[in-house]
Amino acid sequence: MKPDKTLAIIEAGSRNVRFEDLLRLADAFGFVLVRVSGSHHILRHRAFPELLNLQSVDGRAKPYQVRQLMMLVARYSLHLKERP
Repeated sequence: MKPDKTLAIIEAGSRNVRFEDLLRLADAFGFVLVRVSGSHHILRHRAFPELLNLQSVDGRAKPYQVRQLMMLVARYSLHLKERP
């Protein structure tokens, strides 16, 4: 699913998001995958020092991690990257 569509679903109140869609959304906000340790995908944003830890449970993102991503987006006023 496209990041803007995933964002619309999350903003509508749903926390039931596919893990791959959440990774695409994080990438569209400028997060970069630093490392993978087991099921933990550690992402970093160049604009701030906080790390984001995302995990997949049966192909779905954990709801509290969806909230964490959205809190970072709000705290740092992040915007989706423009597509070419």
